[in-house]
Amino acid sequence: MDVLAKLDGEMPTETGACRETSAWFQSILAIALVPIVAVPVILTMLVLRLAQGAPVFFKQWRIGYRGRRFRILKLRTMRDERDGDGVLLPDDMRQTSLTRTIRRLRFDELVQLVNIIRGELAFIGPRPLTSQVLATFGTLANVRCRVRPGVTGWAQINGNTRLTDSEKLALDVWYVDHRSLGLDLFIAFATIRTILRGEHVHDERLERAKRHVKHRYGELALTGAPTGTGGDA
Repeated sequence: MDVLAKLDGEMPTETGACRETSAWFQSILAIALVPIVAVPVILTMLVLRLAQGAPVFFKQWRIGYRGRRFRILKLRTMRDERDGDGVLLPDDMRQTSLTRTIRRLRFDELVQLVNIIRGELAFIGPRPLTSQVLATFGTLANVRCRVRPGVTGWAQINGNTRLTDSEKLALDVWYVDHRSLGLDLFIAFATIRTILRGEHVHDERLERAKRHVKHRYGELALTGAPTGTGGDA
């Protein structure tokens, strides 16, 4: 049995003071990590600049804690290639073997320490989404926004790009309702393992998350969410 099963039924709460303390601590930790990641970030930027030109950075408005908008920062790993009608090609067609490797190693997300320092992101939490995607989630969008979004999260260590948006949503909601320091530490170490070993869908955790959402939010809670499979933005 998954050791995380014992978390079912636990709904931890967090005071405003705890949230502020956590945000300050994570900002300080992010500042401390900047010198450590500076070299790989600079090298990745140079490689991307030589391989696909400018711009090196990708910026996009996302929705964060309590619905606040912020501009997320990433290294650009997709080319702006479109079809005859001007529509962007699918993600896989806009990547190269080089940029796929960079994304798998999460080097493109190291610059999001800036977002953590600003208090817009946490190290652990649901990945921030655009307002257009959140609009398809119904009431569960509000549940997702009860915590700060993260650089990595429960969905990312349980399948990520192998999951549908609906499955990611179920895992995100389960995380929000069960979050704790112990769970965050588990996700942090599991993220390293996922980077090294690749993404794998954990069926038991996924089914547990779906049961939790149906029990707590109703049978139809996940029916409005998109079912397509997509990578993290």
